[in-house]
Amino acid sequence: MDQKLTLNGNPITLTGYNINGNNYFMLRDIGRAVGFSVAWNGSTRTVEIDTARPYEEEQPADSVAPTDGSRYVPQVGDTIRCPDGTDYTITDVSRWDKNAFVSGPLGELPQPTCDWSSFPEIELPAAEVRHFQLESGEYLFIRNLYETRRMQYTLQNLAGNHPDTSKDGKLAYGGKGSPAVSIKLSIPSEISAYSFWPWRESEIENLFHSCPPGTYYMEAWDVYKDGVFQRTEYNIRAV
Repeated sequence: MDQKLTLNGNPITLTGYNINGNNYFMLRDIGRAVGFSVAWNGSTRTVEIDTARPYEEEQPADSVAPTDGSRYVPQVGDTIRCPDGTDYTITDVSRWDKNAFVSGPLGELPQPTCDWSSFPEIELPAAEVRHFQLESGEYLFIRNLYETRRMQYTLQNLAGNHPDTSKDGKLAYGGKGSPAVSIKLSIPSEISAYSFWPWRESEIENLFHSCPPGTYYMEAWDVYKDGVFQRTEYNIRAV
């Protein structure tokens, strides 16, 4: 809410935040009003205040967060702009395709082994970044649209070649026009999904063969902690 204050006897207005009965103000807003420098030092994770320097608006860093569904391979120094205004810098990608369960980089996306045009058109969800500051560290989740499509295409090939969900290499439909398999590329918060990493096609296969007809919710996320890449996490649920 807007809070009226006076600065050297002159009225000013700042946005205030009432937390547990106390009023708080953004330090940048105070610096802007009073005229002293406020800056964030990402390397030392320190707020730097310099009353001898005038306030300057900080220019946001260019973000490399992917938005078009293309493959994104993170690099040290990449900066991701978060919805809360934080610029999250990637500092370590040594785990990318290099952990105890991965033999090497993933290949290209699956190619059709059935008639994909027989499936309902599926729109990719919007690019999304989630930023969390927890006691255990600073986390970043980037929706990986490319790997989400890997999950989708794998499932489409399974459904288009299974006798319970296909006919003549095409997805089967019920009497009311409902598809034997429905695919959703995001998971609502009320649905509890199963997570696995790294990528294993067998995880999709095993779930599909356990209940071929149905609705499948799926999504993939790149996970970082304190700037360090942790994993690409695959989430799926069949109902």
